Amino acid sequence: MQTVLSGIRSTGNLHLGNYYGALRNFIKMQDQYNCYFFVADYHSLTTHPDPKILYENVKNVITEYLAAGLDPEKSTLYIQSDVPEIPELYLLLNMHAYMGELAKTPSFKEKARKQPENVNAGLLTYPVLMATDILIHRANFVPVGKDQEQHIELTRKFGRRFNNFYGVEFFPEPQAFNFGTNLIKIPGLDGSGKMGKSEGNCIYLKDDPKSIEKKVKKALTDQGPTEMNQAKPECIENLFTILRVVSTPETVNYFEEKWNTCEIRYGDLKKQLAEDIIKVTEPIRERILAIENDAAYLHKVTKLGAEKARESASGTLREVREIMGFRPF
Repeated sequence: MQTVLSGIRSTGNLHLGNYYGALRNFIKMQDQYNCYFFVADYHSLTTHPDPKILYENVKNVITEYLAAGLDPEKSTLYIQSDVPEIPELYLLLNMHAYMGELAKTPSFKEKARKQPENVNAGLLTYPVLMATDILIHRANFVPVGKDQEQHIELTRKFGRRFNNFYGVEFFPEPQAFNFGTNLIKIPGLDGSGKMGKSEGNCIYLKDDPKSIEKKVKKALTDQGPTEMNQAKPECIENLFTILRVVSTPETVNYFEEKWNTCEIRYGDLKKQLAEDIIKVTEPIRERILAIENDAAYLHKVTKLGAEKARESASGTLREVREIMGFRPF
């Protein structure tokens, strides 16, 4: 069975865009692939996060992925910092990564521009840590968006460089994985762009019904159509995009017809959209509330995940050390 790996940033709660963008596909993959899902808490250190909320952020992500349907018995769900083999392999791979190539990566340039007062070594070697996360399980596939494809290419480069330098065929070349379909991009409620935490245009999986109703009610709209069958402006198309993923085809067709005949009432559209979002998120929210207060279950899940991840990681690290010449006396 081929191995798939996906990292999860420990930066707070999951939203509707996360769920429809990738999470539902992750859930489907569990029976088809050997899946590793990890919370990337080491990665968050490149921006010096508040230590008071790091633990809570990690807990939130673990809780919400479990509530959404990830099965710790079928997959390996673990916290990056629970696997000490990762920083050791990160150190070893750094010996084959060069400052010139790391400094030229678009992600480093962008982060250095955004945080000029904090251009740390971890930021520079961020691609090596990402490569380590993938190579330590010798993953075949990595689900990534367009903005992350450069890191997959760097991972392949680092793996090839290691293989060529030591004359081995040890690390496979991981491929970007798109689930065989065009990924759904869930737009935000502010009329443009995708749903994202930093944009403040999210509906979170943990939002209660009243909060969802309030957010949808405030979603950006226009004055309405003035001609039959006219194209929708971006802000309205965004609402229809969300409607298509949470509502029945009959509901979508009803509002499409109302739009095309210039009879649409945005109040009715928003009311229906909020109701259908709540139908999707409320069962997940209820499971989140149950799991986040079950300390024994969270301990069991993360302990099991760490054990399974370390079993894989330790085997890789042991072979890497031998290939590089580290042997016990």
